Amino acid sequence: MNLPNKLTLFRVLLIPIFVFFLLINPESQALRIIADLIFVAASLTDLFDGKIARKYNLVTNFGKFMDPLADKLLVCSAMICLISTGQLKAWFVIIIVAREFIISGFRLVAAENNVVIAANIFGKFKTVCQMIMVIILVANIPWKWLQIIGQIFVWLSLIMTVLSLVIYIYQNIDVLKEQK
Repeated sequence: MNLPNKLTLFRVLLIPIFVFFLLINPESQALRIIADLIFVAASLTDLFDGKIARKYNLVTNFGKFMDPLADKLLVCSAMICLISTGQLKAWFVIIIVAREFIISGFRLVAAENNVVIAANIFGKFKTVCQMIMVIILVANIPWKWLQIIGQIFVWLSLIMTVLSLVIYIYQNIDVLKEQK
């Protein structure tokens, strides 16, 4: 269990703590700030685990599997919570979650054919947009300009989710073709 894998597991362990602080009393600004700080800390582990793994050649099969799963769990958990606070619509989150299932299915089929499909820049940008969106929405600071920026990131996240899915499928469509 190397440091990048420990950071990934730490990210997963932060998810229920984040959810607790966000949902225990969504009207409490203090609890929202605590939840936001937990989300930021969890998001930063995503940045550091990958950099450390690549820099020190600590890439493992566990990390390849668990890191993207931890990202999906973190962001999707946050967005589902934001439905219950009334800040995101269910249809929006369904599109995001559906994209994640489709990509995971693609990766599963590819792995069965001994093909590794790396994340592309569009998927990474999608994740960054979603994380920024969550940070702004969870903070729920009533400054008009920040609320506008939050809504920009909501729509940017949706656009990048759909765009990254289309590009991902286009670039990897051969994975779905029957092997003979």
